[in-house]
Amino acid sequence: MIHGVEVSVFLAAAGVVAGIIGTAGGITSLVAYPALLAVGVPPLTANVTCSVALIGSGASSAASAGPDVEGRGTTIRTWLPIAVLLSLAGAVVLVSTPDRVFDRIVPFLVAAGALVLLLQPRIRRWQEARDHAWSRPTVVAGLGGIAFYNGYFGAGSGILMVALLMLTREPVLHRANGMKNVILLVSDLLPGALFAVLGAVAWRSAVPLGIGAVVGGLIGPVVARRAPTDLLRVLIACCGFALAGWLLVSA
Repeated sequence: MIHGVEVSVFLAAAGVVAGIIGTAGGITSLVAYPALLAVGVPPLTANVTCSVALIGSGASSAASAGPDVEGRGTTIRTWLPIAVLLSLAGAVVLVSTPDRVFDRIVPFLVAAGALVLLLQPRIRRWQEARDHAWSRPTVVAGLGGIAFYNGYFGAGSGILMVALLMLTREPVLHRANGMKNVILLVSDLLPGALFAVLGAVAWRSAVPLGIGAVVGGLIGPVVARRAPTDLLRVLIACCGFALAGWLLVSA
């Protein structure tokens, strides 16, 4: 365990890295959650603290996502009410029940999202060859499930959201990533407020982590726009598989 000022410096650095990874399409919790555990924050508190601290990276990345979400307002406005309500529902379940059985499913959900993202070009070609369109109930069910999971645990929810967007609404990765940043930012506000009111946040850890995440969130979208799409997709998928493996071992 590390102590004193070193904790703040360590968490701020972890926040920068997490913000870059997350807003560029990866998984913030892949860095932030283990960093909180490393400084001695208990698992459940770390989960809640991570959710609150990383709102900063979501805000900064959403603020710089303008070019990516231009012309996508209809999809964002349609998806937001479902995402907000189900994220809040997931947060309520998290703070009101000790049942951790759902955590055993989490690694497989994250791995599935990573696999879908990795295979997205092939899936897209299959859809186009068969003129296959996702039905509205299927899209709503997928979005609702991801949003609930986002409020309940969150690790990997971004990669699941990007995968859903790329399969149903936006095949361009950096644009889907920008839409994801906006949708998840708004969806995280009410769960974050709930966690703060209930006093479940380790604020000494959340503040430096959050400051670093804001900085990383400003850098991430720039990385996403400039990085080769195929390379970025593979790297994000690899992050997803790594997180799934870690979650499976620690479940």
